[in-house]
Amino acid sequence: MDVRILVANDDGIYSPGIRALASAARRFGDVRIVAPDVEQSSMGHAITHARPLRIKRTPIEDFDSYRVNGTPADCVALGVDAWGGVDIVLSGINLGYNLGNAIWHSGTVAAAKQATLLGVRGVALSTPTGGAEPDFARLEPFVIEVLDLLLPDMSHQLVNVNLPPKPTGLFWARQSVQHYDGRVVPDEDPMGHKLFWISVRAVEEVEEGTDRWAVRNGLVALTPLRLDLTDHEALARASRQAPAAEREAAR
Repeated sequence: MDVRILVANDDGIYSPGIRALASAARRFGDVRIVAPDVEQSSMGHAITHARPLRIKRTPIEDFDSYRVNGTPADCVALGVDAWGGVDIVLSGINLGYNLGNAIWHSGTVAAAKQATLLGVRGVALSTPTGGAEPDFARLEPFVIEVLDLLLPDMSHQLVNVNLPPKPTGLFWARQSVQHYDGRVVPDEDPMGHKLFWISVRAVEEVEEGTDRWAVRNGLVALTPLRLDLTDHEALARASRQAPAAEREAAR
C-alpha cells in the first residue's frame, strides 16, 4: 500500500472514534495513529512551545499507534515529521459536531489545518453523540464513501466533514457563519463561590446550503476550507480608498 494516512484527533488516543476512522482508512492505505494522551477537545490550534513533548508507542488493536502529551496540532506536527512522506491526515471521528463557527476552536479541525500548514492534505470528521456512543458501524459506509471521494482528489487541501447519526447521502455545503452557539453558564461551588461554564446552545435557524442545514436534513456535510483569512472584498475596497501615494507604493 503506497498511500500513507496519518490519523489524529482531539478526543484522545483511546477514543472509539479514532479506531473507527483508522479501520475505515485502512482499506485505502498504510495507517498510523498519533493522538493526544488525554482529551484535548476545543483546544483549537494551540501549539506546545514552553516544554518538550514525548511520543510513546501505544497498542491500539493492531494499528501502528502513538500517544503524545500535547495538543492535536502537536500530534500532527510530530507524526508528519517522524513518519515522513505522509499523503493525507485524517482527524476524528470527533465525538460531537464541528459545525459553523465551532471550527474556530475545534481541536479536530485544527489537526487537519496543521496538516495543511505542513503541505499535507487534511480532512476533519465529526459526528454527534446524542448522549451515547455513536453507531460507528452505521456510519462506516459513509465514512468510506467520503474517503473514496476525497483521497484521490488533490484539488481539496482542507475539508471539514460532519456526519449525522443516520446519513442518507453526501452534500457539499458552505460553512454556517450567521450564528454562534457558544454561551456562558453561571454556576457556583459548594462554598457559594461563583463559577462559569463555557457551553453551547441549540441553534434553531439554519440557512439552506450550509453545514448545519445539511446535517439537519440527514446529509453528510463536506465543507472545503482555506487557511487564507483575508477579507479580499474589504481589502479591495480599502485599496480603492487609499491615498494616491499609498496606491502608487503598492504597485
